[in-house]
Amino acid sequence: MNNITEKMLKVISNYNGSFKGAYNIRENGCSVGRQSSKNIIIDSKTDAPGLDIHIMPGTKGETVSIPACVTHGDVDDLVYNDFFVGENADVVIVAGCGVHTENGEPARHNGIHRFFLEKGAKVKYVEKHIGTGKGNGIRSIDPVTEVFLDEDSVLEMDTAQIGGVDKTDRKTKASLKAGAKLLIRERIMTEKEQTAVTTFTVELNGEDSGVDIVSRSVAKDTSYQEYTSNIIGNAKCSGHSECDAIISGKATVDAAPKLSARCEDASLIHEAAIGKIAGDQILKLRTLGLTEQEAENKIIEGFLS
Repeated sequence: MNNITEKMLKVISNYNGSFKGAYNIRENGCSVGRQSSKNIIIDSKTDAPGLDIHIMPGTKGETVSIPACVTHGDVDDLVYNDFFVGENADVVIVAGCGVHTENGEPARHNGIHRFFLEKGAKVKYVEKHIGTGKGNGIRSIDPVTEVFLDEDSVLEMDTAQIGGVDKTDRKTKASLKAGAKLLIRERIMTEKEQTAVTTFTVELNGEDSGVDIVSRSVAKDTSYQEYTSNIIGNAKCSGHSECDAIISGKATVDAAPKLSARCEDASLIHEAAIGKIAGDQILKLRTLGLTEQEAENKIIEGFLS
């Protein structure tokens, strides 16, 4: 594991020289460190690059970390990771990604993650993305997430991309059975000429299933963001989608939330708001001694927290 990977791991997965519990560290398309635990088994796939992670039924309070880092240009990393979470397990999964380049060559990571949660399982999934390096090569991260939730299972997704990624196309699809819940909190910041596209598609197939999607983003300079969500209610269910964006400079944000109710007992709501930072917020912070730029940064920090 090289020094660039170690630095990125501290940001994307709270690495402090070691991981507690099961882990796999991916560097430039190869595993450079792995450890399973008694209840969490990590195996390499035999038919594709990536991992099969099996979490035993009833596992409680454990964490599995699977960070991936690209540390130089001219790397296009593709990985398939499948998580099989046993009945009534309750665990944390950390899956951050960093891309780094010091020259004009592009660096890209594309992680395709699938989650299979059995009845009553609970997972908190934490994902942080960053781009680093002084090169002008494009830094791209294109995650694809597929979610399959059995009865009464819960997946909480906390995702953040708040610096350095030039291009990202983020796709999430989910299918929920009776009583299952999906909670998504997304935070994105773009600047300069960066682009970020996010697409959520959620099918609520079981009675009393539910989804709550909240996306907060900041678009600066001439960057572009696009948000699309489609919640499909096929049974008695509840769905909520909220997209809040702050825009500054000549940035552009497109938001297109969509609801499809295919059952009379489906209760679906969407909200979208795009605007600039209010002048009175800046003024209030400036009276406390902050410069205009410091005040703006403080407001953005609070908005994305």
